[in-house]
Amino acid sequence: MSRNKFTKEFKNTILDLHNAGKIIPELSSEYAVSVSTINNWIRKSKPVTTTDDGKVISVEQYEELIRKSAKQAEEIEILKKALGIFAKK
Repeated sequence: MSRNKFTKEFKNTILDLHNAGKIIPELSSEYAVSVSTINNWIRKSKPVTTTDDGKVISVEQYEELIRKSAKQAEEIEILKKALGIFAKK
């Protein structure tokens, strides 16, 4: 099963059309994108929370921050192990 990779511009176009009043089934049939995919894009585009300084972030931005945090934690662990190896020498 192949997975379509849609560009941000395409996703934003679909979201703009939905916000302008087009219903999801219409968009789905017109642009050959599944209803569930469009629903996910809509869910991810909605604001999820505000930060301490009042900035609003979307689900997509929040998930990206989580991914970056996990990657940084992994890098820190690698650096700790490397430091332990070099400290022994």
